[in-house]
Amino acid sequence: MVRDIEPRLLRAFAAVAAELHFTRAAARLYITQQALSRDVRRLERELGAELFIRTTRQVTLTAEGERLLPYARRVLAAHEELAAAFADAHRPLLVDLNTEGMVSGRVLARAREIDPGCELMARFESGLTGAAADIAAGRLDVSFGRFAGLEPGVRAGLHHQLVRFEPLAVILPEDHPLAARDRVPLAALAGEAVYAGAGNPRTPEWTDLARRLFEGRGIALAPPAPMAVGAEEFRRVMAKHRRPVLAVVDFPAMPGTVLRPLTDPVPLSALSLVWRRGMRHPGL
Repeated sequence: MVRDIEPRLLRAFAAVAAELHFTRAAARLYITQQALSRDVRRLERELGAELFIRTTRQVTLTAEGERLLPYARRVLAAHEELAAAFADAHRPLLVDLNTEGMVSGRVLARAREIDPGCELMARFESGLTGAAADIAAGRLDVSFGRFAGLEPGVRAGLHHQLVRFEPLAVILPEDHPLAARDRVPLAALAGEAVYAGAGNPRTPEWTDLARRLFEGRGIALAPPAPMAVGAEEFRRVMAKHRRPVLAVVDFPAMPGTVLRPLTDPVPLSALSLVWRRGMRHPGL
């Protein structure tokens, strides 16, 4: 019985059949003539048939070679079609920006300028932990966030590239006592409960950063609250709970709120581009 035949062996056979010359066929495949001859002999052994008649003057197909040729061409065409269907270079790169209007969107816009022929598709998820699960499952390719805040087992399956250190800020209701300031010193938040995604399973890396920042400063981590999706929902939840929200300085403006940079000291969040280990794509 014929075993599974490697496409490489069929490719060697098809090249010789097309050129009827081993040296030219080897050059066509960018391999040595010895390697090509070895592959053809192996294919003949596996099929139990002689495929070529070789003389010092010419190479011709045998009857068995003629019979094999259309099968080999169909198999190789199907193999190339399969490879093309799953080739990273021929599919869109799915890029999670987390939220519109932030630095991740500017990175994506610049990448599109550099290579307009590469399809880069934006997605909007919430939090790097949630995005990392989608990356592992193949539902996303790339995301942005605080890589150090991911679990070690999750980080092991990912690569990352530092993009920038983002200054942190606080979002406040317009009539909050601290809203009158241009900047908010960290010490001024003492006694406040600041929301930083506590309880959201997609954003624990952000909550971890807040916990580290608030520790020893008298700032409490606000309890879990419903995740607001969209500007109107954000306004409604902010009006209801009236708690400051930890953010970054380029977080988009939300109705009924003000954004104030944090100072003394200026806290930073390391923003990285994150993707699946081993992934290859020209958009990356």
